[in-house]
This record gives sequence, C-alpha cells and structure tokens, in this order.
Amino acid sequence: MPKVLFLTLHRPDRSPSQRFRFEQYLSFLKESGYDWTFSYLLNEKDDRVFYQKGHLFSKAIIVLRGFLKRLAELSKAKNYDIIFVQRECFMLGSSFFEKRFSKSGAKMIFDFDDSIWLQNVSDANKSFVWLKNAKKTSDIISFADLVFAGNQYLKNYALQYNNHVEIIPTTIDTNEYKRIEQPKSDQVIIGWSGSITTIQHFEYAVSVLTKIKDKFKDKVEIKVIGDSNYINSVLGVKGLAWNKETELAELSSFDIGIMPLPDDEWAKGKCGLKGLQYMALEIPTIMSPVGVNTEIIQDGVNGYLATTEQEWFDKLSLLIESKELRERIGKAGRITVQDKYSVEANKQKYLELFNQLIGR
Repeated sequence: MPKVLFLTLHRPDRSPSQRFRFEQYLSFLKESGYDWTFSYLLNEKDDRVFYQKGHLFSKAIIVLRGFLKRLAELSKAKNYDIIFVQRECFMLGSSFFEKRFSKSGAKMIFDFDDSIWLQNVSDANKSFVWLKNAKKTSDIISFADLVFAGNQYLKNYALQYNNHVEIIPTTIDTNEYKRIEQPKSDQVIIGWSGSITTIQHFEYAVSVLTKIKDKFKDKVEIKVIGDSNYINSVLGVKGLAWNKETELAELSSFDIGIMPLPDDEWAKGKCGLKGLQYMALEIPTIMSPVGVNTEIIQDGVNGYLATTEQEWFDKLSLLIESKELRERIGKAGRITVQDKYSVEANKQKYLELFNQLIGR
C-alpha cells in the first residue's frame, strides 16, 4: 500500500487552505488504497500563542519543537512513497526541509493556493518579518516532482521553476455543504465570511454597504464571520468568530454573499473560496472580477461580478428587491460548484495524479 506523508503547519480543520485543498480528499485516498500520515506543527494551544503579540520565549520553543519534529521525519522520509507539502512545511524562511525531503527517495508534491511568493505576515508577528522569506516559494517549487496550483495565475508563476504543474482548484464537498433552512423573514442578510487576515477585503465594500443601508434601512442586515474583534457601528456590524461546528448554519443565514477584492498581485492568486462556499449553499454571490472569479462567475447567470461602486450598488439592489432572482441565481451557483468545483468532480483527477507520480 503506497504511503503519503502530509506536511502542514496547522492541525486538521484549522486552515481553509488545508481543508478545501487536501483534507477533503483524505478519506477518498484511503478508500483508493493509500495509507497516509498527517503531520502538523501547531496544536490548538500553540496556535493561540503563535498568533498573539509577545510570548517570545514560547514562540521560540514552538519553532524549536517544530524543527526537531521535521528533523525526525526526515530520517523516516524514505519509508514514504509521496511527501505532500501544503504551502510550506516549516514556519521560517528556509526551504531546508523541502530540499531534503525532495532528495529522500520519495516523490514530492507541493500544493499552494495563494500568491505566497509575496511577503504576508500576521500583525502579531510583524516584528519577525525578517525571519520570513516568501521567495523561498520558488525554491520549493523547483524541488517538487509535481506542483498543484489553485488556478492559472498560480500555475503560470510555478511554470517558471518547474514544468510539472497541474491546476487543482480549491473544492467544496457538496455532500457536506447543503443549505440549512432558516426561519422565514422579510429581512435580507448580506454576508461576508473570511478570517482575521482578510477582513481588510471586507472593508472595500463598506462604502457601498453604507449606501445600501441608507436606501433599504432595516430591511437589510450586514453580517461578518471570521473576526470577532471587528466592529462597524455605522453598518451595525459586530463580527462573529469562525467556528467549524456552526459554519454551515451561519453561512446559511446569508441571503446574499459578497467577495470584494482589490485588483492586486496577492488577490489575483486567490482561488475564490468564499464565493464557492456561498454558491455551494445556493447563496447568490457577488464577486470582484479579480483572478479566478471571472472563470467561476458568469455575470447575471450564476452570480454577479462588480467592479465599480455603482455596479456593486445596482447588483446588490437587484438581489435585495427580488427573492425570485436570489433563488434562481443561488440554484445556478450550486450547479456550477457541483459541476466544476466540487470534490466529486475533481477526485478522480486528484487520484490519477498521485498514481501517475509513483507509476501505480
């Protein structure tokens, strides 16, 4: 039975990148004859410390412990057929481990879904930016036997350093992602879901949402999931913390889902996850036409694309004013996810690439 070692920073169900890019395939790989080991560096306690300001000694211990763990795994790497690295296998700016795993005798897959060659450090660790090295991404790509890129933009970047690159979209398990019925209400909830690091993207919509609130008053409620510290008194928003157990119920409360983005290099690498989550739950979705979003959305058919503030205002107004339109667009969105961006639609390709890599 072929063996796979998955190397990540975060524990299962913690990171959207991990959840929607490989964790959803683990049971399928097991059913298909693969034995796998999931190795992560940050447990729940470490996580709380690592992303808070201060705690320098504790952070140093976490890094040292992670270093020793990866060293131990290097000595056993030859026992695996495939080493799968998701984004990076160590939190500092060195590709030391990836280079050595690639020479272990096992085949190495590198998976990424963001423009991670650009520097991006959490606010709590800004003072440690000198320990990071986003440019190590190109080195890791060059070491890999196969690269999984989340979209064409990322693939084009990877092809500069490796000829063996495949697009594996970020996918939704549509067997799990089913809308939970909500109490009937005349109020329309416009929702955004993300994380503490992406709340800045929600801010791009604040101006137009303020105008929407001025027009529709109490008919509209704005909901933000992912940053419990976020407050916008003008919009009447108090952010909710993300919780895996309540995620589907909270998202299902949305009548309209939004994904505003700046048109910059980081955003072009995004793989449309927020929008795909909304669409899978039959939530009509409006996205900025940045990167892969223009491939996911057919404007006016399975969702809307909006660039200018006026376009955002007009398309939000259309959806707010018509429940029938929301239902039609929502149903078309789910069909798109099922056909192109679901685990079911992509799992055979995923398996075939694993098999081809080891000549199985």
